[in-house]
Amino acid sequence: MIRAGRASKARTLTDLATQQGLSISQYRRLKPYLEEGFPPPVSSPGAQTVLYDADQVDAYLAGRPIPALPDTDSDDDLLDRNEAAAVLGIAPDSWSTYQTRSGLADHQVDVAGVTHWPRGIVHAHKTARDTRPQGTGGRPARTGTQIPSDELLPRTAPLLDADPAITAATVVDMLGVHRDTAQRALTQLRASRIADLMTTDPTLTPEQAGARLNYPAGQVRTAVRRQALTELRARAARTYLTHVARTLHAAGLTTETTPDVEQTRTGTLRAALPCAPGFPDPVLVWEEETGWRTATRRRHPYTAPGSRPLLPGTPQPTPAALQNALTT
Repeated sequence: MIRAGRASKARTLTDLATQQGLSISQYRRLKPYLEEGFPPPVSSPGAQTVLYDADQVDAYLAGRPIPALPDTDSDDDLLDRNEAAAVLGIAPDSWSTYQTRSGLADHQVDVAGVTHWPRGIVHAHKTARDTRPQGTGGRPARTGTQIPSDELLPRTAPLLDADPAITAATVVDMLGVHRDTAQRALTQLRASRIADLMTTDPTLTPEQAGARLNYPAGQVRTAVRRQALTELRARAARTYLTHVARTLHAAGLTTETTPDVEQTRTGTLRAALPCAPGFPDPVLVWEEETGWRTATRRRHPYTAPGSRPLLPGTPQPTPAALQNALTT
């Protein structure tokens, strides 16, 4: 996390390389940040962009004692997506959708190109969410689901943790939601956790991963298997798209560095990147099967008329190739 008042002190590996007169490729090859005594990152374990505190790094390079960072939590501390997701009990890969639907996206803070959220805002949201009345005794006839959609997975997840073989009927009884809603939540959670395990051990099939998680074979149905495989594709696409977005953002071509990956009804993946002001087209669109194109409007970009294909026939061109196509 970034402690309160220290956002301006955050440094990326690129910043540290520049400070020592090296290119980022040289810096990554030499890996001075792995030397004994080098200050630890202030970003969370597994963060896509690793951040360090400038005062600590400066002291290390000068041979001075490394100053300690504040160790008292503050509402003004800034949490990255992994840390914010952990507070709310959801998977990091679900954070993009969750923070948009919950309104937490309105409180984003950019730190060295990485989006963070104030600790106080995240905890206040958690308190408000967890203290709302929950459904009991099943879902009454002819009533709608009583749990907001953004809270369904966080409330269902502990039930699945406690009983890997839990059924949709049990979720209905405990949360008071529609059976179809309960089944969708269980399918999504099981698929996400199977995908987590397959990422850790790529030799596993969805069925083998489900068995390790103690999911009954009957629960790892076609929908779960298909969604788990789609989730793996989405994670790979998200890694690629983030790399592209950061490259284009650094070149001043786009306004975002972490695009959201959407899944269409047919199961294909897509994403949209808003272009920087003054760019001829307002948004870039990536679609899994066809690759990149421009779009003529930010609202409903996927159906906007008059799009211009970029590097047709290459679904995942390198960021450099895409940048060249956009600027020539």
